[in-house]
Amino acid sequence: MTDKPSEHLPVLLDETVTALAVKADGIYVDGTFGRGGHARAVLAKLSDKGRMLGLDKDPDAINSANALAQQDSRFFIEQCSFADLASAVSGHLWQGQVDGILLDIGVSSPQLDVAERGFSFQKDGPLDMRMNPDVGISAAQWLAKADMDEIATVIKTLGEERYGKRIARAIVEARDETPITTTHQLAKLVDKASPSREKNKHPATRTFQAIRIHINNELGDLKLGLEQALDMLAVGGRLVVISFHSLEDRIVKRYFRDEALGDDLPSDFPITADQLNPRVKIIGKAIKAGEQELGKNPRARSAVLRVVEKLA
Repeated sequence: MTDKPSEHLPVLLDETVTALAVKADGIYVDGTFGRGGHARAVLAKLSDKGRMLGLDKDPDAINSANALAQQDSRFFIEQCSFADLASAVSGHLWQGQVDGILLDIGVSSPQLDVAERGFSFQKDGPLDMRMNPDVGISAAQWLAKADMDEIATVIKTLGEERYGKRIARAIVEARDETPITTTHQLAKLVDKASPSREKNKHPATRTFQAIRIHINNELGDLKLGLEQALDMLAVGGRLVVISFHSLEDRIVKRYFRDEALGDDLPSDFPITADQLNPRVKIIGKAIKAGEQELGKNPRARSAVLRVVEKLA
């Protein structure tokens, strides 16, 4: 029986719309459409001349987006990663004209809530974890062939899991006996291999996060998406990124800082700050969910929103 996904609550919705500084006749891109919560909020502020493009890898998200596109002629959808943002935007001849781009990084509630997608250790299902199940290899296929060192590196680096080597060893020993094909199999293995517990956190949390990020090349896609986004924006356009864990946020924060500083020249070089050709200015401080939102949506707890505006 297929689980019914819970209602998807868009994270930091009001803050996102405010950060995008939506212009009625503007062009906007939602690089992670999901179930369209953010996109619909932006569309509600657009005039008949406004336009919006949604991107997503997930076929279920595309189905939802196609329904919206049929209802609203201002909205368009492309099935692709935001790592292909430049190609998707150029296909509409909007390069350098986009007024706002949103990237809401990570896994969505519907993906977590449907056992068959294999993202959650809380529901038993096939160990898949692909954002697009039609592309690439599943988590089960990767775990079946990767060597112990590779598995350990992924878990330690992408999951920031200190017991990565112990967990990798347990996985390799177990797969020699029985293929690891379900989420509960993997969760039980990790639980058994973990010598200590964090309060209110399942021992498999970091391992599942790490494998999901690796399978979907999430950090690589993020870097590519950030690099392409600024070229697609008009001068004065805004790039808004919502990240959900430290690895993502570190990449976003560093990229925004570097682009705001401009050319990398020696500190004693005789030149003023504006002559360093900064590409963006950082708008405000990082934004996190308030108590009211957290009461309705605990998954917003780790969300961090950052904003930049293109200068040139």
